[in-house]
Amino acid sequence: MAAVTSPESSTQPRVYFQTPPGTEETETPVRKQGRVTVKYDRKELRKRLNLEEWIIDQLTELYDCEEEAIPELEIDVDELLDMQNDVDRAARVKELLVDCYKPTEDFVSELLDKIRGMQKLSTPQKK
Repeated sequence: MAAVTSPESSTQPRVYFQTPPGTEETETPVRKQGRVTVKYDRKELRKRLNLEEWIIDQLTELYDCEEEAIPELEIDVDELLDMQNDVDRAARVKELLVDCYKPTEDFVSELLDKIRGMQKLSTPQKK
């Protein structure tokens, strides 16, 4: 294929592609329709995304820095949901925030309120 610029005058240059002679396709390939299976509930995914954004915002405030400078720590919501009670969940989050010099009690209690009632997201199984 060769690139040819348009002879029309316009503010933006345009490029048109021409098929070289003798290589024209006579038939357009037919794509099979694929099936997409949604393994996760969209509403639950949206809640999880909102929670993760909230966590990042809160950590930015707690550590008084930009998002990129937040210490490497992973608050695994699924891990918290697997725990038996809020006391264990709170202890785990406080353990992760041990290096934070600001009070973390409000963050921990709000986080526990937000995850209450959420569902654990499991990895989709291939069939």
